[in-house]
Amino acid sequence: MGEIRNCPRCGEFFNYNGVRDICGKCAMAEEEQYEIVYRFLRRRENRAATVERIVEATGVEEDLLHKWVRKGRLQPALFPNLGYPCDQCGHLTTTGKLCSSCQDELKGELRKFEAGQEFREAVKKAEKGTYLSDKR
Repeated sequence: MGEIRNCPRCGEFFNYNGVRDICGKCAMAEEEQYEIVYRFLRRRENRAATVERIVEATGVEEDLLHKWVRKGRLQPALFPNLGYPCDQCGHLTTTGKLCSSCQDELKGELRKFEAGQEFREAVKKAEKGTYLSDKR
């Protein structure tokens, strides 16, 4: 059984079942906007349109375009200038939550951290070493 929620777009109550995060009326309006965008992008001259150009030509909100790219409804393989903002820096990305440069930066920081941790462990082991005394 679903739970009752308020639609974040219109404020109406709806039965949330885990599939849609908005009410049925807003979902239908969103689907109509998707059709407008998709018809616009299907034209050969518009396939390389940027997010800003699509917003300007169709009147659809930028957040909706990002949502559709995230969900895979608009595929960057077919429309190369589409993407959604990186959670860290805001540059457009097409996979995951971080762009490739932020991923590389994060991986580098993790490598540094792991190397530092290995060094600290090696120092601890060296300090715990057995000391022999020459007392007889």
